[in-house]
Amino acid sequence: PLVTSFTGKYGSIQYYVKAVLERPAVPDQSVQTELQIISHIDVSSPALLTPVLRSQEKMVGCWFFTSGPVSLSAKIERKGYCNGEAIPIYAEIENCSSRLIVPKAAIFQTQTYLASGKTKTFRQMVANVRGNHIASGSTDTWNGKTLKIPPVSPSILDCCIIRVEYSLAVYIHIPGAKKLMIEMPVVIGTIPCIGFSSRNSSITSQFSMDMSWLALTMPEHPEAPPNYADVVSEEEFSRHVPAYPPPIDCEEQLCCPVFAYIQEFRFQPPPLYSEIDPHPADVEEVQPVSFML
Repeated sequence: PLVTSFTGKYGSIQYYVKAVLERPAVPDQSVQTELQIISHIDVSSPALLTPVLRSQEKMVGCWFFTSGPVSLSAKIERKGYCNGEAIPIYAEIENCSSRLIVPKAAIFQTQTYLASGKTKTFRQMVANVRGNHIASGSTDTWNGKTLKIPPVSPSILDCCIIRVEYSLAVYIHIPGAKKLMIEMPVVIGTIPCIGFSSRNSSITSQFSMDMSWLALTMPEHPEAPPNYADVVSEEEFSRHVPAYPPPIDCEEQLCCPVFAYIQEFRFQPPPLYSEIDPHPADVEEVQPVSFML
């Protein structure tokens, strides 16, 4: 595949489309126009979805005049991002020195040029963010502090003459001492990563599609069984249930357990529900019914 078009400090990668008109006995005529090429990088690849974690500690001072260590640990959720995305940074800073420190984070672009056996490098900052001051003996935690990626060229990693690489640096500015820095490699791609919410929605839609056959087998309005009063007539009900319950002897009630005198149900259990009418109407003549399968 062709390498992504790029224009840097000491070199560039450019493509042109040229058309030539050849005519006999007349000079050739030609015209050309620049063509932008983008080599796509999918940040959803497993190599770019792995988290990156770094930690480092620095002793502030020299010889016998040390004031204490400063420790830093930082982490990013994945290695690949696209333009416009915000990188959440997780970091823990501990200041055991006697100085006031300031944590910062930045995205650096490194351009490497290879020609005639020589190498030249150009490095520049493309985005940065700053944290709060941390006093002596205090700690600070970044729970997803975001750093937005500006519009930059995608990473160029497979070209033999020009390489464009990116890194996320989390560093601490220490007055009177060299800064404490942690760098984590970052790849700027062109195809964004698919979030978990999109995956969950696709799984839900797939599940609803697989279960759609169940709605075809069920009626829209299920029919309820008939009421007991509609099936049993008053004459049949009076034959099974007495008009008044028999009197209960109080003396016998004291000699037996209470649950032995639980009143019976006033209504008998409903008959088995079927499609046969228990009280069919008088039919003068019966007509045969035929079914076709």
